[in-house]
Amino acid sequence: MNTTLAPAANHNFFVTCPLGVEPLLSRELTGLGADAPHEQRAGVTFAGTLETAYRACLWSRLANRVLLRLGEFPAGDFDALYVGARGIDWPTVLDARGTFAVGFTESRSTLGHSHYAALKVKDAIVDACREITGQRPDVDTARPDVRVHVHVEQERGEIYLDLSGESLHRRGYRDEGGAAPLKENLAAAILLRAGWPEAAAEGCAFLDPMCGSGTLCIEAALIAADSAPGLLRDYFGFFGWRGHDGLLWARLREEAQARRAAGFKSVPKIVGYDEDRRAVRAALENVARAGLTGLVHIEKRELADAAPVAPTGLLVVNPPYGERLGDEKTVPALYERLGEVLKSRFQGWRAAVFTGNPELGFRLGIRSEKPLHLRNGALECVLLRLTVEESRFFTPRDAGQDSPARQAVRDALRLARQRKSAGHGGAEDFANRLRKNLKHLSRWAKREGVDCYRVYDADLPEYALAVDLYQGEERWVLAQEYAAPRSIDPALAEARLADALAEIPALLDIRPDHLFLKVRQRQKGAAQYERESEAGRFHTVFEHGGRFWVNFEDYLDTGLFLDHRVTRQKLGAWAKDKRFLNLFCYTATATVHAALGGARASTSVDMSATYLDWAGRNFELNGLDRSMHERIQADCLAWLENARRERRRYDLIFLDPPSFSNSKRMEGVLDVQRDHPRLIRACLDLLAPGGTLVFSTNLRTFRLEAESLGDCRIEDISRATLPPDFARNPRIHQCWAIRGETKPVGNSIGG
Repeated sequence: MNTTLAPAANHNFFVTCPLGVEPLLSRELTGLGADAPHEQRAGVTFAGTLETAYRACLWSRLANRVLLRLGEFPAGDFDALYVGARGIDWPTVLDARGTFAVGFTESRSTLGHSHYAALKVKDAIVDACREITGQRPDVDTARPDVRVHVHVEQERGEIYLDLSGESLHRRGYRDEGGAAPLKENLAAAILLRAGWPEAAAEGCAFLDPMCGSGTLCIEAALIAADSAPGLLRDYFGFFGWRGHDGLLWARLREEAQARRAAGFKSVPKIVGYDEDRRAVRAALENVARAGLTGLVHIEKRELADAAPVAPTGLLVVNPPYGERLGDEKTVPALYERLGEVLKSRFQGWRAAVFTGNPELGFRLGIRSEKPLHLRNGALECVLLRLTVEESRFFTPRDAGQDSPARQAVRDALRLARQRKSAGHGGAEDFANRLRKNLKHLSRWAKREGVDCYRVYDADLPEYALAVDLYQGEERWVLAQEYAAPRSIDPALAEARLADALAEIPALLDIRPDHLFLKVRQRQKGAAQYERESEAGRFHTVFEHGGRFWVNFEDYLDTGLFLDHRVTRQKLGAWAKDKRFLNLFCYTATATVHAALGGARASTSVDMSATYLDWAGRNFELNGLDRSMHERIQADCLAWLENARRERRRYDLIFLDPPSFSNSKRMEGVLDVQRDHPRLIRACLDLLAPGGTLVFSTNLRTFRLEAESLGDCRIEDISRATLPPDFARNPRIHQCWAIRGETKPVGNSIGG
């Protein structure tokens, strides 16, 4: 298999990058001349010339490695791997007197031993060179003349030449990174996502008020100066490759140096502050090595003293997020301080905050645009983009404030410890049942892609509580105690609850402070919607491709009804290209699923401004275009009458009213058993021909009065919308799909 390359011919390449950067890298490679780039996990494939690959090595701000595909072959076992690797014409790739190294990765292969697989490829290369030239190359894992990479997917192997030699994030300017520094290509991705190239082109200033070793400032300067990030490197993987075109590389470097010299004349103000003197010293040394002295200003300054360096600009910062750096007690206060500095001094600027803890974003007190997801190594992170203007400000609640839901857990765990030290306590039966449930349900959840589900629901009479697991950036558990009947000794009930709660953190692999407890009892009137505390702590959880904010402390409910998970999934599947209406929308989680499913427009109606604001943050979290998804604060009954007069039409409607409501904002009292016929008829008035109304209620004694609904088709889908984790409680909700006539049914909401 001959591997000699013609410089002008097209060849196949794979460029690797950090997870989440693939779309940015694809656009970057297109700009460098790549033909039809195709995004894959942690990389992009493309066809292009050797010049395109060299440009990627020199100019890519986002790539890790540029790999040239040398061949493909069967690799079902180690012998086949050896034969395939030996089939490459290695003397045309490397000098038999030179050095090389082999890297190996696999996915779903039968080999199962990456080190041995790499040794087999090494043997194949050595044997091929020795047979043809009589000489053998040596292995050098540090800086070889040629680095080879092999990837086996199932039973097919691909072999690549690593043109970069070492990861391209190593620009050559950083010696001392300080504590947990950003890699240079991740810093560049943050800047691109934050809109820095456009801001720099407009002459906007740049500031990082917590600059550490200066990586964001240096990458910002390289972008603004049109400086190729590879110009400082003294080593690439193609230097020792026998197919290397030295004249081509020299021409590309000369072109890059000319662009850098021209770009240096128009770099805007770029400033970095840090309170740590050692970090400032390291940043200044890195700036000097990057050849940016005089263009990037670094100084020691406290965050509280940060000030704008121009009337408009972009502030980008990577503060601690409680992982490896900082302290959980001090980090929330740091974010609040950053928010106050932004609000008091940086109005008119834009800002971007990169964090591994999106909940801390609320501490800033500035509403962000859609959070963008990137990874910092293994850590899932988000980039919060902010417009610093008064209309976006809000006051974050005290992050350190305790709440009944947390205090109840602390009290219960303290009681459990006391009982255990006295030789009492223990909830072995509860622990065994929870362990059994988790074993069964976790398999189902993994198979179905379910992240938040109920793992225990009063399975044992003596432990009368529900246990819900929520998963997102982290894991949390909400335990809800069912109010004990008066015949049960309150002290005994309290002791059993404490013993059960003490088992949960270890069994569900959570931190104790990620466990919350509420007492579940029948609510009357508007009590079910009243705020229970003012903690203001929100957390991001996942559900079938969506992301949602939940709150375990401030309200009776979390913002995500788990028993309606299947209903939301069905609405998402039915919503494609449809107009969707969500009445009594709560936090609009069903609307988010409909929008993610392809709804072309939606309307969400609720009386509560708090829940509608929560809904808006759910929209932002999922990147939804708010102009296509309206939220309306109104009494749903009154709104339905107005909507009928306005001749609104919807293809899919979700009606999930409370069982009872006497809110002061409503006219009269809502009783779902009494009022559901007129509610349903009013919704049918808005239903487009061929449309569907999904009606649901959690009233256990509810009976649908089908005969009063006129000529419509009714399908009971209660069983089809009951998820397995609620199988013990089949009447937790009832649900119907109702399809009306082609013309309106009834004339008004009172008809």
